[in-house]
Amino acid sequence: MQGIQGLPIEPDQPVELEDRAAPRFTLLIRTAKLVVEDRQYLCVVRDISASGASIRSFHELPEGKRMAIEFQNGDMHPVELIWQKPGEAGFQFLVPIEVDTIVAGSGEFPKRDLRFDIQLPVTLNTNGRQIQAQLVNLSRQGGSIETTDSLMIDQPIRMEARGVPEIEARVRWRKDGCYGLVFDTTFSLANLAILIRNLHGRGERCEQSPTDRRAEHSAAIPPSAISHSR
Repeated sequence: MQGIQGLPIEPDQPVELEDRAAPRFTLLIRTAKLVVEDRQYLCVVRDISASGASIRSFHELPEGKRMAIEFQNGDMHPVELIWQKPGEAGFQFLVPIEVDTIVAGSGEFPKRDLRFDIQLPVTLNTNGRQIQAQLVNLSRQGGSIETTDSLMIDQPIRMEARGVPEIEARVRWRKDGCYGLVFDTTFSLANLAILIRNLHGRGERCEQSPTDRRAEHSAAIPPSAISHSR
């Protein structure tokens, strides 16, 4: 798989740079969350040192005073925005970090596919009936929903929501009205990033006119935004 400007995104392979002036400067190329206030966005950390990091983004950076970078193992580090230009930004860590820990991917939690917290009403089509649910987090390959209806493990569903491609999935786990889904398709990094940005933006435009809503719907990410994993 190729990332931005031909750089490989997967698998994560940190590459040490030989630079005596910055011996702990590391080219990382690793997906991460950019947390702005209480919202999470997808980014790619390109390089990192004890004092800061630079990222590639898939959209214009949102505004906010409180920012942090969260890595796949759950480690979160508060940052300050130092510079930005289209598709790129540089941050300074408020507290110096241990670069070796970030590169090794060790931390309190095991490394896993990034999941982004959202709140989106969805309709589930399954076994000839429709179920109303709430999508509470989203990743490239799955998500979690909450519903008062009962679903079975491995039950196939088709999930629909305004502004989101129709997604076919199966129930992977369930607990107290919360269900984990695994998608039959996989989002690309770029399209997942744009989708998350758009879903956050929808909350800021909840008082849209019918014309605005039609325009948003027409600009929704098409089904081609996700690729078949089989």
